[in-house]
Amino acid sequence: MTRTWLKAQVAALAAVAAALPISAHHSWTASYLEDQTVTVEGEIVELAYQNPHAWVRVSARDNSGRLQTIGAEWANPSRLSQQGITRETLKPGDRVILTGSPDRDPAAYRMHLKRIERPADGWKWIGGNQPR
Repeated sequence: MTRTWLKAQVAALAAVAAALPISAHHSWTASYLEDQTVTVEGEIVELAYQNPHAWVRVSARDNSGRLQTIGAEWANPSRLSQQGITRETLKPGDRVILTGSPDRDPAAYRMHLKRIERPADGWKWIGGNQPR
């Protein structure tokens, strides 16, 4: 009887735990070289306005001159929305300059976005600050 009761309690606890949202967050330094900075200029391919972080993907030339798609991990869409940035702020074809920390694996073509500028109209986003 006690063993059956214990199994039932463990099963119930597991069911509740599986239903809870995951709210863990990773350290940026686990994926990116936060003490280094890279700058990439290219055209927006996609703005993935999704949780847990938005992504900006640009088409740009790598160090050898080959065209690559480079992903920039941005902030959470909720935070971006509070700063006036929506799904419509950046569109495919927009020419932008991205600045951020490179991925630990150079072949990944990713960065942690710290700054984005659109020279055509002077729009920019700098860190956690409001767009300018």
